Amino acid sequence: MQTQPLKGLILSGGKGTRLRPITHTSAKQLVPVANKPVLFYGIEAMAQAGIEDVGIIIAPETGPEIEAAAGDGERFGVRISYIVQDEPLGLAHAVLTAEPFLGDSPFVMYLGDNLLQGGISELVAAFREHQPDALILLTPVPDPENYGVAELAPHTAGEVPLTGTGGQVVRLVEKPSKPATDLALVGVYMFTAAVHDAARAIKPSPRGELEITDAIQHLVDSGLRVEPHIVRGWWKDTGRLEDMLEANRLILDNLSERIEGELVDSQVEGRVVIERSARLERTTVRGPAIIGAGARLSDCYVGPYTAIGEGATITGSEVEHSILLAGCTVSGLEGRMESSLLGRNVTIRRGDRQPRAYRFLVGDNSDISIL
Repeated sequence: MQTQPLKGLILSGGKGTRLRPITHTSAKQLVPVANKPVLFYGIEAMAQAGIEDVGIIIAPETGPEIEAAAGDGERFGVRISYIVQDEPLGLAHAVLTAEPFLGDSPFVMYLGDNLLQGGISELVAAFREHQPDALILLTPVPDPENYGVAELAPHTAGEVPLTGTGGQVVRLVEKPSKPATDLALVGVYMFTAAVHDAARAIKPSPRGELEITDAIQHLVDSGLRVEPHIVRGWWKDTGRLEDMLEANRLILDNLSERIEGELVDSQVEGRVVIERSARLERTTVRGPAIIGAGARLSDCYVGPYTAIGEGATITGSEVEHSILLAGCTVSGLEGRMESSLLGRNVTIRRGDRQPRAYRFLVGDNSDISIL
């Protein structure tokens, strides 16, 4: 019987190699979607689900930046504790690292670079109502061979299925070559304290990590009850550029119009947010889009699904379906910039000298397309 308050555990370590070079200088969980760090969506989901104590797993390299950004949690309505995981040795290792914080409490574990439509309130309610030993989020995907995949027991005759589920979990396979189902593990899990013993009982995988799928399988093999919760809304792992842009699009699709900045000979069409102290001159913005505080836009076009960070400057250019972080400058581009992610204080401009040529200063693992 679960009588203790639920705690939250957000995993915010990892090196974000798939988002380099952005993550050479910033934690991947702090890259913004619709001008809000991805991590903040997870913290807000915890608060909305009534969870008051949240532990955030951090890496030594990026931990101070994450602490500075999220603080003590007061502005989110939670209490945040920071837990250092010295090496990225797997999700189950993160659970063991957090055991002193978690104690005997049941908890929800949330991967800090994930976005989930509608948050986790429904999941938390199902966990409290049915009281399994673990509850895992699953969603149908077109390419299950790239994920951890769950196999579910069929319902017995006369059994009434639990809302949002499809029977108990009987087997978990990490990235199977021939998936038995299309149900992939979403990066949200709920556990009782039994998972700590399960994490201690497993061995590292071939990649040297304690896999959470192995820990959950150990719970199943030990006769404990692991139930699924099928997610029908969207879910995004924001670890790649394409996923960041898609998550940005999905969040902006639910934007409510708000104009607090200054418009001078400019027009705004559709759902657009223009934050305080932003100034637009001779500019057209077609939403959904968001323009951050203090941005300066002149003689330009901003197309749908664009998020422009605070203090950015755009002049004489067109930008669409892109994310520009704080302090960016885009100036004098002849073509339209689209499907792009620019890091903080990046400058992209057209030079005035002849003959015209491209000139770049580019970090490791960058990807530049000139069409």
